[in-house]
Amino acid sequence: MKNKITNILADFFFEYETPRQVLVRNKRIGVVCRVIQLGVLAYIIGWVFIYEKGYQSTDTAISSVYTKMKGVGYTNVSGVEKFWDVADYVFPPQGASSFVVMTNFIITEGQKMGKCPELSDKHLCKSHKDCKQGKYNRTGNGHMTGVCVNETKTCEILAWCPVEDDRNIPRPALLLSAENYTLFIKNSITFPLFGVTRSNLVEGVDQSYIRHCLFHPEHSPLCPIFRLGDIVKLSGFNFDTLAELGGAISIVIDWTCNLDVHIKHCKPKYNFHGLYGNPSETDGARASVGYNFRYAKHYVEDKEEKRTLLKVFGIRFDIIVQSLARKFDIIPTLTAIGSGVGIFGVATVVCDLVLLHLLPKREFYKNMKFKYTDSQLQDPDSEEDATKKEGPNK
Repeated sequence: MKNKITNILADFFFEYETPRQVLVRNKRIGVVCRVIQLGVLAYIIGWVFIYEKGYQSTDTAISSVYTKMKGVGYTNVSGVEKFWDVADYVFPPQGASSFVVMTNFIITEGQKMGKCPELSDKHLCKSHKDCKQGKYNRTGNGHMTGVCVNETKTCEILAWCPVEDDRNIPRPALLLSAENYTLFIKNSITFPLFGVTRSNLVEGVDQSYIRHCLFHPEHSPLCPIFRLGDIVKLSGFNFDTLAELGGAISIVIDWTCNLDVHIKHCKPKYNFHGLYGNPSETDGARASVGYNFRYAKHYVEDKEEKRTLLKVFGIRFDIIVQSLARKFDIIPTLTAIGSGVGIFGVATVVCDLVLLHLLPKREFYKNMKFKYTDSQLQDPDSEEDATKKEGPNK
């Protein structure tokens, strides 16, 4: 009993089984096999390792963006001269990664709470019955008082008076100066998986460089200071048209870094994309064009609350950070190699299908590849006994 157990364990632990292989000398099968294997090898090397970097692990960054605008605007509206600085034409206040630079506006000064006639294109009336008291027209400026004003043939409303008239959009009052405003972007990123922290103020971008540089995609691709006119141009838009009605532009900071090389090669790339406000799209067929919003400055005059209302047309800038860092890792490398070795089995499957089902000598190859046995095997001892019994009769 002990010897049997020892033999079983010896057979189990100290023997190796390998599948039987048949070497087939056939040119067509050999060519098919090698072509498939070369294709798999090209896929593993070209796509998995070179293009997809299958031997590296990846990580995305945690990012922070800080912005600062500089520039002074000048307007002369109805003989009133005014200078505009960043506190006047940037919304919201400085520092956000998404902000609006005002390029045009409609100003309504001296508004106060009271009763005044509605604009003619908001709600026309023929009698007081057309102006239901307390009703609010969705496109109107206030609540109706129930009075139809004879002079304007419009309903009287309770609102901030005089109401804003935005039917005629002026040419951009800030156009000439806004094109030369400059935008400074400071971006810091951290790849937590690799413990790497970088800033767009990379090697060589020091205080003296920033003081004189201006971004250019070829000559100064690392300068973090951008001229608004250049941003709009690189996004494919026309500044004159965009400044009149407003629009939106995205500034994409792309951090694609290979950390297997020196960290100094991890540098940002800036791309600019026009989101909406394209001159070809600003036609009457569109439901809404441009970008605008309103804000008011409240003040007290003669103990009465008043406000100055501005309808602002501007360019909205959205700064988007894209990041991807790669570094060699043994785990994805082994995984990629293992999956590649497994794909090599496709060549065997295809060649077996051709060999066993399509070639003229397929029956011969089947007999060479497979060993057939009878499913009902007899016991050798019983066969020997049967032979002895049949012997004398013969």
